[in-house]
Amino acid sequence: MTQTVRLKDWDKSSPGISEISSRLRFSFETGQIWLDEERMMLMHSSSLIALRKELIETLGLERTRGILTRIGYAAGLRDAEIVKASYKGLSDLELLHKGPLLHALEGMVKVELRAVEIDIEKGNYFIDAIWENSIEYQIHKGFIGPDQTPIAWSELGHATGYVSGIMNRFILHKQVEITPKGPRFVGKPLEEWDEVSEELKYYQSDSIVEQILALQNQVEDLKQALPKPFMPTDLIGESEKFKEAWTLAEKASSSTVTVLLLGETGVGKDVFANAIHNASPRADKPFVAVNCGALPNELIESELFGIEKGAFTGAQTSRAGRFERADGGTLFLDEVGELSMAAQTRLLRALQSGDIDRLGSTETRKVNVRVIAATNVDLAEAVANGSFRKDLYYRLNVFPVSIPPLKERKNDILALAQRFIDKFSAREGKRIKGLTDKAIHALQSHDWPGNIRELENVIERGIILAHQDSFIDAAMLFPPSYTTLLDENINILDREGKITEAVNKPFEEFVNNLLDKQTSLDSIENLFVKAAIQRSKGNLCAAARLLGISRAQMGYKQKKLA
Repeated sequence: MTQTVRLKDWDKSSPGISEISSRLRFSFETGQIWLDEERMMLMHSSSLIALRKELIETLGLERTRGILTRIGYAAGLRDAEIVKASYKGLSDLELLHKGPLLHALEGMVKVELRAVEIDIEKGNYFIDAIWENSIEYQIHKGFIGPDQTPIAWSELGHATGYVSGIMNRFILHKQVEITPKGPRFVGKPLEEWDEVSEELKYYQSDSIVEQILALQNQVEDLKQALPKPFMPTDLIGESEKFKEAWTLAEKASSSTVTVLLLGETGVGKDVFANAIHNASPRADKPFVAVNCGALPNELIESELFGIEKGAFTGAQTSRAGRFERADGGTLFLDEVGELSMAAQTRLLRALQSGDIDRLGSTETRKVNVRVIAATNVDLAEAVANGSFRKDLYYRLNVFPVSIPPLKERKNDILALAQRFIDKFSAREGKRIKGLTDKAIHALQSHDWPGNIRELENVIERGIILAHQDSFIDAAMLFPPSYTTLLDENINILDREGKITEAVNKPFEEFVNNLLDKQTSLDSIENLFVKAAIQRSKGNLCAAARLLGISRAQMGYKQKKLA
């Protein structure tokens, strides 16, 4: 149903700016400001003036207008995504009203309404309004002077982006005049405008940008032609410790030396082993992996060295072991520290001479296998306590490579996360726009005791919970107990715009105070009902939503107050 309202109803269509501002969080200890999942920032208007002036002097008026319009459009679309994700069940008018409230919260402008109609389902939309206290108008006229041509470029872009986002169709907004209060603008669907070619060009990529990108691609091509260290595509990381580990491993790849990969569980030792094999002259030969810790002691020897028919009860056929299957290639022994003493003895012989014999066989077989071992335990300590052979330890420890844990390579987290997003979104058939700022903050704040394997599991969870064409937020990645910890030492704005402590401590004090005074439930309910009606400026529908009850229930509770 199309809704048509005037200014007196516009401000009553939702709880207002106080509800939006209550979502702001200030973390002074970390230097961050949050609006739900999005990181925000404050800027001096003088900085914006300098930026706008430099853009105009460098690129010209038209190109600058295009850039700022597209920046505003992207911001508007993101605000629409935030509102649709944060507020469920709003009327069309309330959904529209959140856009100007967000813009006001961001310090950009106050919308003074002249007329508005909206029906999202039918695609009907019209707005006639004035941008009052427009910072963009103030900035522009400050160094160019009064002008009737469109000057609220990013605000036009924001309005077009936000409304297009909630309407799910392109809704163009135009500046039509300059009033004493500020620029007046009108918005309606594209087909209802007579001439739009002039405005639409500002929403399209500038040719000069395309030229710059082409030049950047040429530079990248030249960089690719320069000699550089080989980094396999499966190995993702730019941190110094990670690159040092791969540089060391790469030196071993061209030889047959036994490599011992060291590191915590989940750091990617298997990926390193694969990369070493693929960088070696044996890359076209088999790569065989076995997890020594996943097999019981009575089976590990038969898995490694094979069995002959009749070697033990149930051995109906002869079977080659992993050493024979890896002949000419590479054998990766993961969790080698879990091998039994008997298996260690046979492994030592194979490493020293290349000779193996299947269980139940007297025939010795010669194999040409390059061994890469991995462990997350201290083998030197295992030797000291007698659970690992000293001679095998020295044989394996010829070329140790330590892979750093994820907590020591925080700069690599986002690149790894993106790889897993690509992997799991393809598997689940979802289009994912990326991670919210809060999700990025949560990923980078976590200590990752499970390392890359834990990160992979966390991203998989996020992909499953995320909706199509949406962002992954922090709550999709981590349980509430962890995301709550991220909000410790947080400050917020009170209704008067003053910074105060986060709601958890005052709320706890409030509850304790009520209990100490033995306040009745009826009195507490009346207190909340009055506060909700006051915050909603008398709008009972909005007050009901604040309390999570129906409009009818709200009306009944209001009558009880009388």
